[in-house]
Amino acid sequence: MQSQNRLSPHLAGHVTRHVSRTLLALAAIALAGPAFGAPDTAGNAQYKAAITNPARTADDRKGDAKRKPAEFLAFAKVRPGMKVLDVSAGGGATSTLLAAAVGPGGEVWAHNAKASPKLDARLAAAPMANLHPLTAPFDNPVPAGAPPLDLVTINMNYHDIVNTPTDRAAMNKRLYDALKPAGVLVLIDNAAKAGSGLSATNTLHRIDEAAVIAELTKAGFTLDARSDYLHVAADPREQPFFKMEGKPDDKFALRFVKK
Repeated sequence: MQSQNRLSPHLAGHVTRHVSRTLLALAAIALAGPAFGAPDTAGNAQYKAAITNPARTADDRKGDAKRKPAEFLAFAKVRPGMKVLDVSAGGGATSTLLAAAVGPGGEVWAHNAKASPKLDARLAAAPMANLHPLTAPFDNPVPAGAPPLDLVTINMNYHDIVNTPTDRAAMNKRLYDALKPAGVLVLIDNAAKAGSGLSATNTLHRIDEAAVIAELTKAGFTLDARSDYLHVAADPREQPFFKMEGKPDDKFALRFVKK
């Protein structure tokens, strides 16, 4: 007796084509490499609370439309309790956001190569118990005695570090060693033209994304993801970002992991 569950030739062909298309789609996803897109921040109360934290200044909030702090926190996978080093923190806008996001159980070190009066004034006006100013050379920016770090951030300053005598290979290796296994380094910077290497770091204050990836990879990092949440396709990348006359400039966001 023939089985009554056997598919008709027409239906069997339809199922075969559907399965083939599904397998091809899954293969394409597997081969696509690191993610490239806007981080999903929908409904994240933690990030919303950090962004509205009263320790953030009016200038911080003014820059939110351009810097997109919710997307930044999501891309960096910031969680409560994290130990974070913010390299070249400047006046502390990013450090303050991070300190608010990691909460009282976390810690953030706001590193600068020299003392920052703006950071000192910020902390005097709105002290945060879990935000620690740190002055140390770029060659060794890791706080002495700190526990293994969960996250390192370098927000729009790697190109400036290139313009100093810093031994970046030594700096990147120390950052790698300071992270715990599976720890993350997030680097955001002003995009230079592809193939320009380090040639625009001083003239245009931009840097080639590929050059950054090469230097961090050499230190042992693995590129985990890229995001286009700060990408501006209309930017010809021919001017310094501060001479764009109010137009948004193109930036790249990279997330590296310590394997």
